[in-house]
Amino acid sequence: MGRLIGQTDKTPVSLGLLGAAAFMVIADVRVIDPLLHIIAKEFNVGVGSAAVIVSAYTIPYGLFQLVYGPLGDRIGKLKVITGALTAFAVGTALCAFVSNIALLTLLRFLTGVFAAGIIPITLAYIGDNFPYTERQAAIGKYLSALVLGQILGGSLGGIFGEYISWRDIFLVFGIVSLAIAGLLWRGTRNFRDGNRSKERFSLATFKPYYQLLTQPTARKVITAVFIEGFCLMGAFAYCGAFLRDRYGLPYVTIGFMLSSFGLGGLIYSRSVKWLVQRLGEVGLMGVGGWLMCICFLAIALLHNWLLFIPFCTLMGLAFYMMHSTLQTQATELAPEARGTAVSLFAFNLFIGQGIGAAVFGRVVDNFGYVPCFIIAGIVLALLATWLFTKGKTNQEEARG
Repeated sequence: MGRLIGQTDKTPVSLGLLGAAAFMVIADVRVIDPLLHIIAKEFNVGVGSAAVIVSAYTIPYGLFQLVYGPLGDRIGKLKVITGALTAFAVGTALCAFVSNIALLTLLRFLTGVFAAGIIPITLAYIGDNFPYTERQAAIGKYLSALVLGQILGGSLGGIFGEYISWRDIFLVFGIVSLAIAGLLWRGTRNFRDGNRSKERFSLATFKPYYQLLTQPTARKVITAVFIEGFCLMGAFAYCGAFLRDRYGLPYVTIGFMLSSFGLGGLIYSRSVKWLVQRLGEVGLMGVGGWLMCICFLAIALLHNWLLFIPFCTLMGLAFYMMHSTLQTQATELAPEARGTAVSLFAFNLFIGQGIGAAVFGRVVDNFGYVPCFIIAGIVLALLATWLFTKGKTNQEEARG
């Protein structure tokens, strides 16, 4: 996957190793999608109620971005990533031994707390090492690892759920994550991060968040990513249960079908340069949002499970068209404190996802899956229209 610029002098680990850490975090998130129905059945709760394990992971994941961002800027991003991954590994492995939904919820909460210190801090680390003109492509390469996590996470969840045990997948993920953390520690133990802030970590550390919120561009980006997380990720969490309840498909089949979302992301990572050249940042967000809307409506209204695969793939491509653009913009909101800026971005994404999963869970339990997907699609189309209009206005003002 390549190495960061100046690795021999300044960066002790490859982008591939950092990508492996991201792979485990994303796979750990996506593995729940095909397993939600199984877990609900084992603990004798409704699907919407079982989805508390989704919110229990994503809400602390979002909240603790506010801590890890400034912490990474002060003590070193690589140290934060390594420590967080170690604790994440332990928490994930312990999920294999729970006896009830309450204990699983608690462990997912703690795992989310530590997972928060990995991907956003790595993105800020990439921002420190790549100029803005090259950053979209660099982030695109890094996203390949995240996409692989999405593809294999859902697939492995389906395989373990169907043939082995949903518990064993958490044990495997925990052991592998611990091994990656060990490799990161070996690479960083004698490394001094030259980009560290010299300010003391205190309540004043959080002042940059308020300063960011006073910027119109920052408000636009974080509002957009909150809505994106609420609608796309919040509603997508129920696709696995939807496929099981509507079509009665095996869990292994559902896992592979959900993995097609990651395939769409992989297509994006391989075509990002061409897409940026053809559509520009504004076009990527507009087209991406409307495509997500079309995909949700198609999944809800077309009664053919085979059609889920192409539309889920297209949804993955559309999501990354919008999300990667917003993510790239977030890395430039505060160049002097990228960890803080990217953490605020991730905070809103995952808080949105956690709240969205909880809200759509009530919709699913009371009204069914179809209203859930239709509402999500329509709001994403409105978001895309707002971003496209705002972007065009900003471009005209800049030219004028």
